[in-house]
Amino acid sequence: MYVLNHNQQLPVYALTPDEATGNKYFRVYNFEGSLPHQSELLIPHRKDHYLVVFIRHAGVRQWIDMTPYTLKDNTIYFSGPNHIIVKEEFDQLWSTGIAFTKEFLSFQENASLSKLPLIQNPQDGHELLLTATDVDFVEDMLARINEENNTPGEWQQRMLTACLTTLLTYLSRLYTAQFKEGVVSADKLLIKNFQARINECFREMHEVGDYASLLHISAGHLSEVVKLQSGKPAIKHIHERLVLEARRLLFHTHNTLKEIAFDLGFSDASYFNRFFKRETGITPAEYRSTIRKMYH
Repeated sequence: MYVLNHNQQLPVYALTPDEATGNKYFRVYNFEGSLPHQSELLIPHRKDHYLVVFIRHAGVRQWIDMTPYTLKDNTIYFSGPNHIIVKEEFDQLWSTGIAFTKEFLSFQENASLSKLPLIQNPQDGHELLLTATDVDFVEDMLARINEENNTPGEWQQRMLTACLTTLLTYLSRLYTAQFKEGVVSADKLLIKNFQARINECFREMHEVGDYASLLHISAGHLSEVVKLQSGKPAIKHIHERLVLEARRLLFHTHNTLKEIAFDLGFSDASYFNRFFKRETGITPAEYRSTIRKMYH
């Protein structure tokens, strides 16, 4: 498994504007047996945008966070801005990918998309298996999106939004079936909002009270609902997110423990060391050594 050298920072790749339309918030990628760009090969990185890709044929392997995926034929893969991606192999690719930014989701006509399960991804999944019927539907919608993307005019944006909404809604239905997500109650929605805020602010905010203020409720109420619905204290959710990010950085980079500690908002590296061991049972150094031996 490739990791960044000590002097390398984890890069964040921005969405490249579409050459034909100049759109910097949304674009479609089509590969018909061509080779993807080599610039990202073997480089752990994040993207600043969402990516939903229909793989027709690939057979190569890539990592999303600490999980390797051998790309299957006729399968959907998806990721968001928080995830660390490593493309491990370089080969011909048959696929269509749709990329869009947070700014795209903030547009009034697209606001509902941000609430879809595929976008919120509460189960932290990245692979959707498709039936033959699903493949036919996805192929049809991608063909429509490609057609509209290449047809500038007064109605282009509305048609693109309509087609994308249909596709992402369909995939969200598959997502909830595949990952067995139940009906969302008000309390469960509060947990989702809490977790979304953690994803946005975990580096700066380590206390339950900080998130309660963001959600405009009392810390006591937030703690009560989170414990009742998840079985875990609210502070545990914050700690788990910090541990996840620490594991990502320990696995994918050669950053020192002090650098990782500061990146995660700990002013004292020794406290971060104790925190990590308390949460995982091993020190950060022990985790890095063990995980590297496992995948090298």
